[in-house]
Amino acid sequence: MKIEKIEVRRLHLPLKNPFEASFGVLAKRDFLLISAHGEGETGYGESVAMPFPFYNEETTDTIHYMLETFMIPMVLTNKIEAPEDVSRLFEPIRRNSMAKSAIEGAVWDLYAKQKGISLAQALGGKRKEIDVGVSVGIEPSVEDVVKKVEGFVADGYKKIKVKIKPGFDIALIDALRKRFGDSLPLMADANSAYTLDQIDVMKELDQYNLIMIEQPLAHDDIVDHAVLQKQLKTPICLDESIHSAEDARRAIELGSCKIINIKIGRVGGLTESKKIHDLCEAHQVPVWCGGMMESGVGRAHNIAITSLSNFTIPGDTSASSRYWAEDIVVPEVNFLKPGILGVPEGPGIGYDINWRVVHALQVEEKSYTMADVTS
Repeated sequence: MKIEKIEVRRLHLPLKNPFEASFGVLAKRDFLLISAHGEGETGYGESVAMPFPFYNEETTDTIHYMLETFMIPMVLTNKIEAPEDVSRLFEPIRRNSMAKSAIEGAVWDLYAKQKGISLAQALGGKRKEIDVGVSVGIEPSVEDVVKKVEGFVADGYKKIKVKIKPGFDIALIDALRKRFGDSLPLMADANSAYTLDQIDVMKELDQYNLIMIEQPLAHDDIVDHAVLQKQLKTPICLDESIHSAEDARRAIELGSCKIINIKIGRVGGLTESKKIHDLCEAHQVPVWCGGMMESGVGRAHNIAITSLSNFTIPGDTSASSRYWAEDIVVPEVNFLKPGILGVPEGPGIGYDINWRVVHALQVEEKSYTMADVTS
């Protein structure tokens, strides 16, 4: 591969409505759009960290620093023959997974475009269509969540994920089951809001025929989750605890979960995502693709990875209109059929950048070449 220049743009993309989880409220996406240029093509990636270090240790500012100080110079001054080389190149850097993923994603897209194939094809994906679900944040009342879910069910989403926290859990799930019955594909996401001292709450949730309970315990735990899983029939899904294929291996061996959520940014990129996918498939552990309220660029990466065979549970890659009045890609990410997205077959991510929107949202821009990082 030939990588001649990397550009970093910081964007503020306003949400249509604020989104609340147990760790905080977001009113806009503050993120970096990465462009990797070479041989007349441009690949795109995006950072998915939040402006505060409450989901993991990274923020948009730390990602910008890591890219500029370490990762961009490493990519521009080393021989990159394939995107997997980027993952190997970054191995000495501890954590900083979302920074790694942002630039590696742009390299994957550039590689696919230089080869004239889709990103899904470059990853080994076979699916032409993927089922998708939607994530519903914490609202002022149970009734507000039920009303939102009614709209998403009417839109055809194949899975409903609702955020829960202590005091906003049993009554919510009970109301949703009473309104929609057991046929609604429903899961609860706790974002590490509980401890084993609240196991009675988990056992009560166990009665509601949920697809899964996602990350109920500490963000870095796999031991207590194994204790909890043994006492529940509902599958536990791990999210924040899984940062690598090695983490996934340990969790599977301990019996900490029965499902794993793969978020490309959380695990350090598409290369590691594929490793986790392959490991889970070999152990018959289903996976699904979680969302981080990505713009259309990140959504395109999610769609591509979800085309792999073991993504058997609908992910969180909703349509652009779920969060944005106007996305940064054209065409926007829209349903092919209710609750179903098509996997683009054109080169790379299969979407073009809407530069009018990007320039309107852009608050910072920097460009890097070999000369810049070696001077």
